[in-house]
Amino acid sequence: MNYSLKQLRVFVAVARAGSFSRAGQRIGLSQSAVSHSIKELEETLGVRLLDRTTREVTLTVAGQQLAVRLDRVLDELNNTLLDARSTGQQLSGTVRVAASQTLSAHLMPQSIACCQQRYPAIRFVLHDRPQHWVLESIRSGEVDFGMVIDPIQAADLDSETVLSEPFLLLCRCDHSLAAQDQVPWQALNGAELVLQDYASGSRALIDEALSSQDIEASIVQQIGHPATLFPMVEAGIGISVLPALALPLPESRPLVVRKLVPVVQRQLMLVRRKNRSLSGAARAVWDVVAEQARLLNEARKGDALFE
Repeated sequence: MNYSLKQLRVFVAVARAGSFSRAGQRIGLSQSAVSHSIKELEETLGVRLLDRTTREVTLTVAGQQLAVRLDRVLDELNNTLLDARSTGQQLSGTVRVAASQTLSAHLMPQSIACCQQRYPAIRFVLHDRPQHWVLESIRSGEVDFGMVIDPIQAADLDSETVLSEPFLLLCRCDHSLAAQDQVPWQALNGAELVLQDYASGSRALIDEALSSQDIEASIVQQIGHPATLFPMVEAGIGISVLPALALPLPESRPLVVRKLVPVVQRQLMLVRRKNRSLSGAARAVWDVVAEQARLLNEARKGDALFE
C-alpha cells in the first residue's frame, strides 16, 4: 500500500481532535490539507475511516480500530527514533584508534589526556601498529579510525589531513654536517644512513626524496622502532633522516637535528571507512586528535626548523 507516515499522523490528529480544523491547528496544516490527506489515505486503504457532517467528524468502526492501534504504533516509532538519535549523539563508550609508533608516541598521549578530561565517559583505546596494519584494521572495522602518513592508495577510505611536517637530518654533534643550519639533501650522497624500515609510512617518502635528487646513499641499518634511531646514530653507525614528530631528542645525548633543504613534507591524515558514519563518541575523539595536531602546528611557528 502506498501510504505515508504523514497521512497516518494526520489521521491520528483528526481522531484525537474530532475536527479537521482543530487537528490542522495542532499539527500546523490547513483544514483543506488535512482533508486532502485523509481522503488520500482512505483511497489507499479502500475503506472509509471518517464520517463527516457539517457539524462534526466521527470515526467509523474501521477508523476506530485503526486509531487505537496507530496511537500505540506511532508513539513506539517516535520513541525508537528518539533512542536512535540519543545513541548516535551520546558521548560515551569505547573508541578504538590505530596509529603508527611515532604518531602514537608523540601525538596520541596528548589526545588521550584531552579526551579523558573533556569526555570522561569515553574510553580511548589506542592500537600502536605499523601503517599497513593500521589500514587493514580500519577496513576490517577493528578500529573506529586511524592516523596514517600520506600517500596511501585507498579509494575505499575517507581521509582528513591534519598536519604537515618536514623531514630532518639527525647526526652526532661532532659530525661535519652538524655545523650547518641547513643541510642540502645532496650532502647525503654517499653517506651511510640508518633509516626506519618499510613498516613506517615515512620510508617510501624518504626513498622518493633521495631518488628524485639522484642521491646514492648506503642504508647500513633499517630499524623497526623509531626510538632505536637515536642510539644507532649516537654510536656512529650512520646518520639518519627522521620526521619532525620524532622530536624532542633524548636529553644529554650528543645529537642534533638540522633542516634539510629543499624541504620535503609528509602529511598526517585521519582515516576512516568510506560511507560508514562515526558514532558520536568516535567523532568527538576524531575532533580531539585533529585539534591536538593543529595545536602542535601552532606551537612550531617561529621555529627555524619548520619555516
